[in-house]
Order: sequence, then C-alpha cells, then structure tokens
Amino acid sequence: MSDDDRRLLEDLYRAAVDAVEPARGVSQALASDRSSDGRAPWILALGKAGAGLCRAAIEYFESTGRAAPGALVVTTDGEETPGDGIELVCGDHPVPGRGSFAAAERIASFVERVSDGDDVLVLLSGGTSSLVAAPVRGVSTGDITELFKRLLGSGADITATNAIRKRFSRWAAGRLAVALAERGAAHVRCLIISDVIGDDPAVIGSGPCVPDPLTAEELLRFIEREDLQSCLTSPLMNHLGAVVRGELPDTPKPDDLAFQLVTSTIILGNRSARDGASARAHAIGLAPVKVVDTPIQGDATVTGKRLVKELVQFREDSLQGKDKRASRGCVIWGGETTVRLVPTSPPGGRNQELALAAARALDELGQRARGLALLAAGSDGRDGPTDAAGAVVDASTWRSITNASRDPNRDLADHESHASLGSVRALLTSHPTGTNVGDIVIGLVSEP
Repeated sequence: MSDDDRRLLEDLYRAAVDAVEPARGVSQALASDRSSDGRAPWILALGKAGAGLCRAAIEYFESTGRAAPGALVVTTDGEETPGDGIELVCGDHPVPGRGSFAAAERIASFVERVSDGDDVLVLLSGGTSSLVAAPVRGVSTGDITELFKRLLGSGADITATNAIRKRFSRWAAGRLAVALAERGAAHVRCLIISDVIGDDPAVIGSGPCVPDPLTAEELLRFIEREDLQSCLTSPLMNHLGAVVRGELPDTPKPDDLAFQLVTSTIILGNRSARDGASARAHAIGLAPVKVVDTPIQGDATVTGKRLVKELVQFREDSLQGKDKRASRGCVIWGGETTVRLVPTSPPGGRNQELALAAARALDELGQRARGLALLAAGSDGRDGPTDAAGAVVDASTWRSITNASRDPNRDLADHESHASLGSVRALLTSHPTGTNVGDIVIGLVSEP
C-alpha cells in the first residue's frame, strides 16, 4: 500500500474519532437543558468514555458556580483520575473479573449516599456491561464470567448478547434506576454515548436505567430460537427457569414507578463519527463521498467480502460512470460485526478479521482491485483483546502475507488475523480514544 493512501485513511479515521469526543457532547447536552439549572447532581460515569464524560460534567457545573456532591467513574485501566474528589474504579473488559466485581460494590456505596430529593446524572458509554458486571443474588461470579466468554465467542450480535447477560447482572436491566428510586432520588438523567446499532438505551450498557422489555419466558424462547442455550451454564438456565415459574422476581418492567424519574438522551453515536469522517473527506477534496446509512453487522468475514463488492460498484458508478471529473473518492460505513470463536481461538478482533477477508476479496479481483484500499477499526482504539485498533489493507496485502511465509487462508479460517496482518505491518495501532461508538470502515477508491 502506498504511504499516501494509508495516511489518508488514517486521517479520516482520526476525524471520525474526534467527532465523537465525549467532553464536547456532554457539555453541549448539559448547556442545552434548562432543567439542569438547579443544584448540581450526583454524577455516576460508566464506560470507556467515563473519565472524559465526568470531567466535562464537573467543569460545566463549576462554570455555573455549582459543585456536585459526589462523583464515581467506572472505566477501563489506564485512565487518569478526572479530578479532585472524584472516585475512579477500573473494571474489566470484555470479560468481567475482580475489577468489575469491585466496581459493582462501589456503585452500591455510591447509591447509598443518595438522599431524598437528590438528582443523579448517569453518564453512560460503551463497555459498561462488562466493566460493572457482577452477578445478581443466587448467581456465582464464575457463572457470569463464563456467560460473557461464551456469548463473546458465539457470533451473537450485541442486542442478543445484552438481552441475555443483563438478566444476570446486578446493575443491568433497569436495576440501577430502581435502586436510586428506593433511595429517594428526585430525577435520574442519563446522557448516553451509543455503541450499538439502533441506539436503543435498553441495549447500551445493558440498560442500567431502562426497563427490560423481555419477560423471562420471552427470553427463554429467544435463546432456544437462536440456539444459544450452550452459552448458559446449568445454574444460569436453572435461575432463568425459576423466574419463569415465578419463584424469583423478573427484571424491572416499564410499569415500574422508578422509570418515571428517568430521562435518557443519546448525545453521540456511530452516525456522528461517520459524519466527522465525511466532513474531513470533503475538506481535503475527496469526491464523491458516500456515507452509508445501513449499519454493517453480521459475520465479519462475510461483511469484508461484501464491502469490497460495494467499493468496486461505487467506483464504477462514480469515477468510471457519470462523474468524469472525479478522481478519488471514499465510502464510509459504520456498525459492528461479529466473529464466531472457539475456546482455543487466538487473540484477534472483528475489524482485523473483516480487513483480512477484504484483503482476500481484493486479491481475487486481480487488476480490478488496483486503486482500492480499506480501513476497518474500532472507535475506541482497540479491536478485541489486542494492541491494535484494526487494520488497513489493499490489493497487495494478501499476496504480501503469503510472501511473509504465512498462509492467509488458514489464518482467516483460524481467526489468526492479528498475526497475519501484523506480519506485513497492516495493523492500525492507536491509543485508547476515550470513546466508543462502534466500528468505522472507510473505503478509498482511485482510478485504476
């Protein structure tokens, strides 16, 4: 790949990430809502963007002469403390462990400090489900950890995954809102950075302040229909069965009075990132620029192959079609794909797998792939449990991997995308961005 193409794609990726900078989003949301003009609320910031969101909220209230009575941030390792008097706890991601269990206990202590008539500001972002995960009563830490592991490798999308794991997680499925209502909270306001397709607050972070739309019986039928029974250990299936029989309480539902105290607002999402990349593309003179509204989802390998076809069609319709003046354009997609793993699968990520599949599709096109390149990366700067955000590939990548004495077909089949792409320096490395709105894929087209 030419250095120029790679720099250009990385520039567009950075523009996408900059467009979903958490502090700007929360500051604008607070400033535009006159209901926040009273005394400052308690602040609970959960997720990968937690530190930045909390810092921005604290600064906003201080600028208006008010101080929050207390603040707790639960985020990933490596975050700096947002400021004096703010407690920071690091949970585990993408599978809960001791850090997540400890974080759940700190949330319990935070809730206990809320008094009658207090307001609470909940700042929610991607990664929350795992970072604060702890089992509900009657479920073991081992069972909930195993549930997360199995669901991550199942190929299930985030909506299905969170529908299941929220059932067994202490603060998920609206339970946080119920606990705050029991403490006498006057109003719970949720500002949300969405990392899921459709921006459904019941899915984002497993919906800590949103009622669970599914009854236990409906969820059990869903699990059977999607053939996900193997993701639940016997104790979890027994727990779910007890809820169905009425022996244990169901998750909070929309008629619970606690939710009358809650308002939820999506302040940033994947569309914001795509628009940021698009604005940058126009600013540097790319034309045409296409932002795809339909989110990418489903199997990463299948998606990588499909996006190459769309990229070829885009070039034929634009650079070689009606618009003869165009010489270089791009297509911008967003969403979240899935990878079906086995316990022995090596480290990798869905964006790296998508990119490796795209590299194969480009190689199969032969000369028709000249002038095409593709970047796939996570907006949080991390793709799976690896040191990469994703990868950048073109028509030469697949053959280069072969020349590096690797078998890229086997690598793709065995989910060895990280090692495969790393052998030819196709990985995209990035620092943690402090946000998470899903994945960004950018395709670059030039005249062949």
